[in-house]
Amino acid sequence: MTKFPMTVQGARALEEELKHLKTELRPQITQAIAEARELGDLKENAEYHAAREQQGMVEARIRDIEGRLQNAQVIDVTAIPHTGKVIFGVTVEIANVETDETVVYQIVGDDEADIKQGKLSVSSPIARALVGKEEGDVAAVKTPSGTVEYEIIEVRHI
Repeated sequence: MTKFPMTVQGARALEEELKHLKTELRPQITQAIAEARELGDLKENAEYHAAREQQGMVEARIRDIEGRLQNAQVIDVTAIPHTGKVIFGVTVEIANVETDETVVYQIVGDDEADIKQGKLSVSSPIARALVGKEEGDVAAVKTPSGTVEYEIIEVRHI
């Protein structure tokens, strides 16, 4: 079975969500179903059907998280010696060679990616172009509008 890379923080976040779903949300839904059953006829009981639907979604999310954690290869970037190279888990500051616009990204697993928070999927075109390069190197990223070059300003292990 294929293992998928995940940062320690990403694994922790999934574990916390799983704990919340199992210890808080699941019992609340069970209670809501029990209360809705007491109201009588289940055929026309909107509260019952809504609670059952929510229960299905929560159970599906629990299975999804458990599967992701089971297939995760958790990588602690702080345990890897800092070489200045871009690798999974590092935070990298890059500058567009043409516009001098700088951005900072952390390279994370697909499940953790969130561009608004500066978390870039390791399988994204930008990350694939950056991985293996060092500070000062220029990486070319092919985009629909042409090739964009980024200079690696700084690589940080956080």
